[in-house]
Amino acid sequence: MIRVELPYHLRMLAHIDGEVKLDVDDPATLRSVLNALEAGYPVLRGTIRDHVTGQRRPYLRIFACQQDLSHELLDVPLPDAVATGAEPLLVVGALAGG
Repeated sequence: MIRVELPYHLRMLAHIDGEVKLDVDDPATLRSVLNALEAGYPVLRGTIRDHVTGQRRPYLRIFACQQDLSHELLDVPLPDAVATGAEPLLVVGALAGG
């Protein structure tokens, strides 16, 4: 089981209270987690990844075990601590300004 923490605006959109727990086939990758998340919460389709390109939205970052995975390939295996559910996968809203 993989634990995913979403930013407030996505939790409110999907009516999620707290973190999401997902069953994902091995090997656990960012793609398999996002696929499972979008399958379980269809309203989130297109909010984390673009509908057409499948690329991460610019103002969202993804972290696992204090590592920024935002620019990693989607099929790279997640760290063991995330794959076993010991640590959550964090989807964080990025801030911009000047």
